Order: sequence, then structure tokens, then C-alpha cells
Amino acid sequence: MKIAFDPRNVWRTGLVVLAVVALAAVVTFVLRAGGSLLFTVFTAWFVSLAMEPAVSRLARRMPRGAATAVVMLGVVAFLGVFFTLFGNLMVQQISSLVQAIPGLVDGALDWAETQFGVRYSLDDLLTQLQANAGSAASVAGQLAGGIVSVLGTIAGAVGTFFIFALMLFYLSADGPRLRRWMASLFPPRAQEATLVVWDTMAEKTGRYVGARLLLATVNATLSAIVFGIIGLPSWLALALWTGIVAQFIPAIGTYISIALPVLVGALSPNPWLGLVVLGWGVLYQQVENLTIEPRISSRAVNVHPAVSFGSVILGTSMFGVAGALLAVPVVAMLLALLDLYRTRYELVPELADGGRRLAPEHETGPAPGPEPDGED
Repeated sequence: MKIAFDPRNVWRTGLVVLAVVALAAVVTFVLRAGGSLLFTVFTAWFVSLAMEPAVSRLARRMPRGAATAVVMLGVVAFLGVFFTLFGNLMVQQISSLVQAIPGLVDGALDWAETQFGVRYSLDDLLTQLQANAGSAASVAGQLAGGIVSVLGTIAGAVGTFFIFALMLFYLSADGPRLRRWMASLFPPRAQEATLVVWDTMAEKTGRYVGARLLLATVNATLSAIVFGIIGLPSWLALALWTGIVAQFIPAIGTYISIALPVLVGALSPNPWLGLVVLGWGVLYQQVENLTIEPRISSRAVNVHPAVSFGSVILGTSMFGVAGALLAVPVVAMLLALLDLYRTRYELVPELADGGRRLAPEHETGPAPGPEPDGED
């Protein structure tokens, strides 16, 4: 059999290969040069989906742009008050800890002398620190040399925040128009599926955020009751801190949220308060994981703890802090889409009861022997 050779096929194949290579190069360049901007836009779009329930309700009484501005200003005001209050509280507790360090060091030195017979005083430690003043000065000089880079990083963060806020406003204010435009990019038979996917993502994202808010409210309320009963200083502020941080910082939020109240209790006139707060944090976390959170999260999107932890690790390694914050909601949204379009199958009867039921051919019984041939 002879194979016909057409030079035009060679040129056509070569052009297709070159086009694919050029497209891959362009996509790689765009992702490398503008990856941070694209991630900022994606984050703004995702946050706009989370804001959609509140914006939609306000849009019934005012223009959608004004409703978006009201929601954004409310979130900014809340975050400003939150970080101002707890930033001051954190600074005060750190200052108290620094002031208590000499007494703690003296106590540790006295304990070492009692247990091991080692005589050391705080003055000896200060003398050694002064002897190493030259190395400390060199380290300080290196740190001072990085001030310019730190200021540049802060300026970049401020610029990124304004870009994020601008994109968030436009994506939320023009959400319905953007939804219709996305559907118009597909053929008519796929437009309905596109709108279903969009609406599902918006609904599940909003429900996820709502579930987090409800869990934060329950956590803060119960923590406020406990902190108030035991007489913890700044009990109301610390309860709010515990509820919000524990629910909105994934994976490690629980430990960060309880660390500040434990520190406040340990540095108070009654140091045993720190142990009580720590015990309360451990107890509440177990009760929440077993009873409260499954009931609330199952109404939104229930993400398995192992999947949640793995997604946070992956998001952190890929996109840093922003990836860690968005990891669980994004996975929840993907799981919702998977539940919407995946095909479900019934388990076979042999597996429905845990594999305890055997097929007829596998049932045990006397081994069949050779059939008699009827001849002696």
C-alpha cells in the first residue's frame, strides 16, 4: 500500500505545532508577569460571590452600586474597629509580658540554683549581652538596611488592596450583567448549565460564609459567658476575638484564637485563669467538632476536616496567606459543583452491608467428591 505524501499537510501540521507552542509561551508569560494581578481579580470575584446575599437584599431598596458600597464600607469599618481594639490589646499584653520577663528570669535562675547548684544572676546575663554588643550592632545594621525594601513591600500591599477593592466593587455591582455576559460566550444549549454553575457557586459561597458567621457567633457568645464568669480581664473583647479568629482563619485559627486569652489570663493577678481558659478552649473545640459544626456546615457545604487541612496546606504553598484563607471556600464550591453533576450509583448487594454477605458461589459447604460411575 502506498501512502500519498502531500506537502501541504506538512506545512499545516507545522503551523499548528507553532501555534500551540506560541500560545503556551504567551500563557506562561502572562501567568508569570501578571499572576499576582490575576489572583487578585480571582479573589475579588470570589469575595463578590460571598457578598452577593447581602448585596441582593439591599439592592431591592437602593441601586445595586450603592448597595455594594454600603456592604463594602460596613466590612471595612468592622475590620478597622476589630484590628484597632485587638491590636491595642495585643500590644498591652506584649508590653506586660516584656515587663514580667526580669521576674520570670530571676525565678528560673533561682530554680536552676536550687535544683542543679548553678549560680547565675541576671547581672551576669546582662554582662554577656554587653560583651556581644558588637555582633548585636552588626545585626541591627543589617536590619536597618532592609527598611527600604520593607517600605516598598508596604507600598505594594497598599496598591494591591486598592486594586482589589476597585475590582470587588465592579464585580459585585455589575454581577448580574457579568453573569449574563458569561452565559453569552457559550452556545444556547450550554447557557442554562453555565447559569446553573454560576448560581450554585454564589449560593454555596454565601452559605459557607453564613455558616462561618453563625459558628463565630455561637463561639463568641459561649466564650463570653465563660470568660465573664471566671472574671477574665477584657472578657467581652477576648470572646469576640476567639469567635471570629477561630472560624475565619483555617487550620490554625483555633490555636491563634485561644492563645491571646490564655496569655491575658496567665499575666493577670490570678495566673490560674490561663489554665482555665486553655481547658475551655480544648473542651469547646471538641464539642463544636462533634455536635455544633456538623449540623450547621451540613446545611451549607460539609467539607471533611482532612480535605480542609490539605486544601489549606496546598493553598498556602501556592498563594501564601490569601491562598490559605480562600482554600476551604474554594474547595467547598468545587465539591458543590461535583455533587451537582456527578453520577451516583447504587452499591452492589455484596457491599451494601459491609461485605459480610457472600455470593452463592462463595458460600462454604462440603467439598463435592467424584461422582460414582455405577460400576463395581
